[in-house]
Amino acid sequence: MPWVLGTSASAAGSVDLVVVEKRQRTLRLLRGGHTVRTYRIALGFNPEGHKSREGDGQTPEGFYRIDGFVAESAYHRALQISYPNAWDRRRAMEAGYNPGGQIMIHGLPNGVSAQEVGHGSEDWTNGCIAVTNREIRELVALVAVGTPILIRK
Repeated sequence: MPWVLGTSASAAGSVDLVVVEKRQRTLRLLRGGHTVRTYRIALGFNPEGHKSREGDGQTPEGFYRIDGFVAESAYHRALQISYPNAWDRRRAMEAGYNPGGQIMIHGLPNGVSAQEVGHGSEDWTNGCIAVTNREIRELVALVAVGTPILIRK
């Protein structure tokens, strides 16, 4: 899976914060404290609560950064999220779990339609945040590597 750490998918990166509201199933892009775009999202198949271990189907909650751009994978492009952070790793270690990883904002699975995965009506990822293919292309153009992301309940 070719991906690049520390390289902006867009040289400009015109937003300064990404906010995910899990209950509302929205992802907002902010610039200067103002929302510039809002997207409907799908989450992990077990979306309630904070991700605690690999395979739990939960989407993490907390403060992270976009730390990479994935050009080719099983999904139509992706932005890598810096999960697990130090707190997540410590918490998982104390509980005796692997915290998991590879949490991303991504498009649809390659060769699959939004309708086939139930996008817009079901949570279908393994813990990632999913948008449509058109939307992930837009996100990649607007969100630079290093941009903070806040994922809330």
